[in-house]
Amino acid sequence: MTHAEQWQVGVYLDEESGTTTARAVLDNGTTIMTGRGKARCNPQDVEIPAIGDELAASRAMRDLAGQLMRAADRDLAAMGEVPERPRTGYGWPDDAPRPRR
Repeated sequence: MTHAEQWQVGVYLDEESGTTTARAVLDNGTTIMTGRGKARCNPQDVEIPAIGDELAASRAMRDLAGQLMRAADRDLAAMGEVPERPRTGYGWPDDAPRPRR
């Protein structure tokens, strides 16, 4: 079975007074999902807008990715399948061996 789709993702950034907000908007043709992220510049740091953009955008995309994973889990459950246990994007899985130091 061949299947092809094109999903559009737009990332929108806004900066004001040292705070950058981002929206990552996914449009798959039938559903629109929005992830949100924020980054604040420490008042003692040099303000570099590109870093705030990167942080806020990555947080918005991470939020969007989590929403997509939860939607897939719900769809799997609706079909009687057991979704994989929730994963985190950071750290070691609970059952993974830890490296020795």
